[in-house]
Amino acid sequence: MSLQVNFAVRENVLLVRLNGELDHHEATTLREAWQKELANNGVEHVIVNLQKLSFMDSSGLGVMLGRYKEVQAKGHEMVLCSISPEVRRLFDMSGMFKIMKLVDDEASALEMLGVASCEMK
Repeated sequence: MSLQVNFAVRENVLLVRLNGELDHHEATTLREAWQKELANNGVEHVIVNLQKLSFMDSSGLGVMLGRYKEVQAKGHEMVLCSISPEVRRLFDMSGMFKIMKLVDDEASALEMLGVASCEMK
């Protein structure tokens, strides 16, 4: 199975939805497309939805870490959400959750970044 990527923008947040398998064959293509989205849409924050990602290897982690560093360097945030058990195990083992935030779903991530449709203050 290959990787399908869906990019969407909601206000100043880029939503990255990954479906399938992210391995060394797909990593370069994803990195290039993701960097183009960050540059072209005037987005600040990023939410990565990993619900339908069934597999990721170390090159996929490299793509994630690279985009995280890009976003952080601009003073913005990148949040992970809806992670599958298979991919969660890799993130746990790699220590990525020590630097990246994980929330339950896209709605929670949007709310955390101040883009919820009904903001409660």
